[in-house]
Amino acid sequence: MIHLLDKYFTTTFFAPVARRWANRGSDIAIPVLMYHSVSNEPETEAHPYFWVNTTPERFEAQMRFLKENNYNVISLSHGVELLYGAGNKSNKQASYVVITFDDGFRDFYLIAFPILQKYGFTATVFLPTDYITDHTKKMAGKEHLNWDEVSELYKHGISFGSHTANHAQLKDLNSEQVKDEIRHSKQIIESKIGAPIDSFSYPFAFPEEDKELTRRLTDTLIACGYKYGVSTRLGRASAKDPIYFLKRLPVNSRDDLTFFKAKLEGGYDWLHWIQLTSKVIRAKLTTP
Repeated sequence: MIHLLDKYFTTTFFAPVARRWANRGSDIAIPVLMYHSVSNEPETEAHPYFWVNTTPERFEAQMRFLKENNYNVISLSHGVELLYGAGNKSNKQASYVVITFDDGFRDFYLIAFPILQKYGFTATVFLPTDYITDHTKKMAGKEHLNWDEVSELYKHGISFGSHTANHAQLKDLNSEQVKDEIRHSKQIIESKIGAPIDSFSYPFAFPEEDKELTRRLTDTLIACGYKYGVSTRLGRASAKDPIYFLKRLPVNSRDDLTFFKAKLEGGYDWLHWIQLTSKVIRAKLTTP
């Protein structure tokens, strides 16, 4: 029932409000889409928010929608430049979109990438490097990219970032373990593709309610040479976000074009307040 309510309020109330206010602010907001897998595999999670699969048909419909509606699909690095650079005030456009994929599943190479190529789009794929080998390896039954496929994708304009080494829940690790996860994954990807890795994607729900952890993570990312990153914080990215933990919009098979359009326009941004509030409440309830 809750997932029906969030879709209803997003499409019928908050998206129209966001459209009316789109040209009144001075800063830009960029939808950073968060995908995981493009496949027909059935979902195991009951709540659609946690679904990780987008069917090939729905993914192509979403990419076609972006193309036909003149959305400017840009790289994550370009998006960061627009948000935090000198052009933030003067480059305000509602048509920018960034596409990202977490986990480095092999169906990106087999299914998603040909569709992206068809529409002339790029994307950033975040790799948990312990699962990316010279052969095909699986996480929870899903195949991952191998390094030959990563190299081929990189040569065709796909960007890569770190998703830790072992897809670890970083809040449960000590400082040295966190540093090893973040540093090692960056070094491995750089050695395989021969180019700097600047971006990081935090696995699992981002613990933004824990200010001390967020500070330590930021310090570690800076020390390891990262320049920016993304998180599971809900909403469009803006310069108000911490540069290492940009907001994103989760996308999966639930997103018909009406819901997809509403998210792009800012109709889903309201849920960040609920997301953060629930994290704060849970943290207080579990604190001894």
